[in-house]
Amino acid sequence: MAWNEPGGNSNNQDPWGGRKGGDRKGPPDLDEAFRKLQDSLNGLFGGGKKRGSDSNGSGSSGKGGGFGLLFVGLAVLAAFWLYSAIYVVDEQEQAVVLRFGKYHETVGPGLNIYFPPIDRKFQENVTRERAYSKQGQMLTEDENIIEVPLTVQYKISNLQDFVLNVDMPETSLQHATDSAVRHVVGSTEMDQVLTEGRELMASEVHERLQRFLDTYRTGITVTQVNLQSAAAPREVQEAFDDVIRAREDEQREKNQAETYANGVVPEARGQAQRLIEDASGYRDEVISRAQGEADRFTALVAEYRKAPEVTRERLYLDTMQEMMSKTSKVLVTGDKGQNNLLYLPLDKMIDSRGGNSGAPSSISGAGAGDLGARVGNDLRQSDMRTRESR
Repeated sequence: MAWNEPGGNSNNQDPWGGRKGGDRKGPPDLDEAFRKLQDSLNGLFGGGKKRGSDSNGSGSSGKGGGFGLLFVGLAVLAAFWLYSAIYVVDEQEQAVVLRFGKYHETVGPGLNIYFPPIDRKFQENVTRERAYSKQGQMLTEDENIIEVPLTVQYKISNLQDFVLNVDMPETSLQHATDSAVRHVVGSTEMDQVLTEGRELMASEVHERLQRFLDTYRTGITVTQVNLQSAAAPREVQEAFDDVIRAREDEQREKNQAETYANGVVPEARGQAQRLIEDASGYRDEVISRAQGEADRFTALVAEYRKAPEVTRERLYLDTMQEMMSKTSKVLVTGDKGQNNLLYLPLDKMIDSRGGNSGAPSSISGAGAGDLGARVGNDLRQSDMRTRESR
């Protein structure tokens, strides 16, 4: 029956079922519960005597309470130590554990535990590429001051060396970068630094910087060095701009000269080659003609030995024919012992023929040559008939 129902004797009961008076059973008291817990802990640590009314019993209870608080504190410290001793290493990370200040092990990915304070843990990302940028004024080989900005990309390749060998490895990287860049820029002229020499310089800086880091055993690997566009200091920028414009004008003039040379030189070479070919053709022609004349003379000697008179007469007639074919006048002599001289004015005869027929009054040299050849043939035939009649 509920405590507040009619007839339920509600005056003597409370909601927790207790009766008013000395035999009251109320809700649990927090102080009482804490005292019970303390008594239990005192019993575990040897201070579990029940409290009495005398002074000795009260002293034992206080001593047991002090041990209980100590146990709670130790438990809290143990939980905190355990929480800080357990750690997780990511897939991209590694951890180096030092025990009493000496290298103990390198821990890979996974759940791990170490024991502080005797152990120290250094955990770093060994796959992420990091970047370091720098810009400063440097002196070139030809004693010009320029500003060279660059960016160095690197990553940790050996975490043990990174942690143990150098106190501040990234600071050492900055100092080594400064040294490498100044050495390379100081060995290069300003023109190369400002124009097309940046790629070669970046390669040299990369090689020299990695050699420094390997010597220091920093555990750092340089993946790339980017040399950006170098420029002159702002105080002398206008003078440098004038120098650059002058250099561009010089390059333009060189390009124009090379273009002109590329057009003239091949033409001159072609003309020279043509002259060489003409000379070679003339040489071959002269040599061939000379060889032909020599062969003809050799054959003519053989025929002359067989019939000297006939050959001599033939040579005379051929020579006269060749000579008279180039003139418009012909002289014909009689036999030996006769002083008859026949003069044939072929030019006049041709002119008169041309005037009668309406043809032009002149004839070309080839026509006169043909006419002279016919006259020579007629004379030759007449001479042959005369010899036969004799």
